[in-house]
Amino acid sequence: MLDLIQSFLDLGSIVVLPILIFVFAVALGTPVSKAIKSGLTVGIGFIGLNLVIGLLGSSLGPAAQQMVEHLGLQLNIVDVGWPAAAAISYGTALGGLSIPIAIAVNIVLIFFGLTRTMNVDLWNIWHAAFISSLIYVITQDFAISLAATVSYILMILFFGDILGSVINRYYKFPNITFPHGTAIPGFIFALPFNWIFDRIPVVKDWKGDPKTIQEKLGIFGDSTVMGVLIGLGIGLLAQYEIKELLQLSVTTGAVMMLMPKMVALLMEGLTPISQAANKFVKKRFPDRELYIGMDAALSVGDPAVLSSSLLLVPITIALAVILPFNNTLPFGDLATIPFLVCLMAAVFNGNIIRTVIAGTFYMATILYITTWAAPFITEAAIASNFDLQGNGTITAMAEGGLWTTWLYLAAAQLLSWTGIIGIGGGCLAGLFYVNKIKNKKEIKEQHA
Repeated sequence: MLDLIQSFLDLGSIVVLPILIFVFAVALGTPVSKAIKSGLTVGIGFIGLNLVIGLLGSSLGPAAQQMVEHLGLQLNIVDVGWPAAAAISYGTALGGLSIPIAIAVNIVLIFFGLTRTMNVDLWNIWHAAFISSLIYVITQDFAISLAATVSYILMILFFGDILGSVINRYYKFPNITFPHGTAIPGFIFALPFNWIFDRIPVVKDWKGDPKTIQEKLGIFGDSTVMGVLIGLGIGLLAQYEIKELLQLSVTTGAVMMLMPKMVALLMEGLTPISQAANKFVKKRFPDRELYIGMDAALSVGDPAVLSSSLLLVPITIALAVILPFNNTLPFGDLATIPFLVCLMAAVFNGNIIRTVIAGTFYMATILYITTWAAPFITEAAIASNFDLQGNGTITAMAEGGLWTTWLYLAAAQLLSWTGIIGIGGGCLAGLFYVNKIKNKKEIKEQHA
């Protein structure tokens, strides 16, 4: 069974997701022809999105590397990026078990009305496998590691339920949520910063959303032109020659223009499924609604997210230089910063100034956590026969540096079973409150 699941996952997200979309669509009563079209549209949208993200990574990677070389950074922990972290996660028995566990937990919670999130983003369950693999390194206890998988699934479904309304408000994606391990921590991190910003004179009045910036700056505030200018700045910091400088500038501008179009194509395929899911639920459970759990990649086409992320690339490299006790060399996940800050931008309602300021503090914590977690990640990589490519110690900022990773590893290290069960129990209590207590209050208020 594990081999079968692994073979299915090996097809890649661009094949796995359309198949899952088709199966869910038919199960929800969508005509087969419409389900096929929706699944294919989603798959093609993801191909386009991955191409644009790949374009961003292949452009930013060399520029970041050149900045690092010019700064002469001598940091001994290499950020190998999320693809390596995913490979490490699915290279263990815990990785193979994470998918069926996630499906089972999700079905049980939906059946008992304890979650509104139907998570079809099964590929990204590798985040749960990553955490449980690291916990196994710490505890050498397979049972605790499995418990951590269940606990992590409860956590992302809990936040998925909370995020549904936020994503609908800001991104205008109806009945879509992001139970995505990389994006969720940024949402929580941004909340206190937003509270602080709202109480600082002058700062609270700063308008930094793309629309306001364009109104004030004219053509220079256009998202595509901003992308070109930010690419120009990154190229200058990398000390590029004129040819490379101009190519990077146009490429970042292209990413700013193409990313929203790919997201729109994805939403075209997802909309019929979302409508069918809610029609299905409303018919059987009139007092409930259902969110489709998707990859946070849907959000990275937002101009505020992309602009903030590009600005945070040189800032992150600068932080690596100046922060005492940091040993992490940022590299592989610099192009993944949009996933780290996408929900921060939603909290700040698209305010680029707030997102960059809070994002700077966030990236600082990520560098410190990756430095702390690197020995565990390296040991897990060796256990899964991952090729370290000559690096003594590795890490991955987009998962290994998140506060949720620190929370789980610290809980396992200090409290063992008590810590893991405590986190899972807290998330389950949160799910009960959101879907049973709070939901009933909302229904009463609507009928009052």
